Amino acid sequence: MSGADDFSGLLKAHFSPVGTLTPAQLQSLHGHYQLLSRWNKVLNLTSVRSMEEAVRRHYCESLFLATHLPPEPLSVLDIGSGAGFPGIPMAIFRPDCHFTLAESHRRKAVFLREASRDLPNVQVVAERAEELTERFDWVVSRAVAWKQLRRVVGRLGRRLALLLGEQDVAGVQATAGFGWQVPIPVPWTRQSFLLVSERMFHVEHS
Repeated sequence: MSGADDFSGLLKAHFSPVGTLTPAQLQSLHGHYQLLSRWNKVLNLTSVRSMEEAVRRHYCESLFLATHLPPEPLSVLDIGSGAGFPGIPMAIFRPDCHFTLAESHRRKAVFLREASRDLPNVQVVAERAEELTERFDWVVSRAVAWKQLRRVVGRLGRRLALLLGEQDVAGVQATAGFGWQVPIPVPWTRQSFLLVSERMFHVEHS
């Protein structure tokens, strides 16, 4: 089997809606993984080294979040995109939506621009979330400190979706000014959850 076949096989093993992905989308996801693997040798983009763990923890989680967006064209902001998660897999899965990847680390932003070169629905901004002025339909984020994130998301988006570790869910849910839904367990791991706020009240958090 080729590396692309291995990658697709792992996706199919963990992500049940994978059948809705076209061959071109599977190729794009694998292409991102290949680029990430090369860049990771010189730039610390992820501590995950094996293909199986990368598919399960990075790509499947990002695609899982994408399946919970409404089925309509949307503007989506990914704060602290890093290696492109969750934004790039989401953009590949949802070509009808426009994604802005915000990453203040300049070298990571260079990687994101290279990784999204063939994705016309992706824009990369090398800025901190505090510097952004545009407003989006959705804000998404993964593994970004909630203490910093909560101060800006109400200004930037109408709805919010976070991929969180189990230990962080209760603390985030306790934050006033967000209409949180019940946390959704990520199916293939007992340690990650999707937490969605369908309404954010413009509360200033200290």
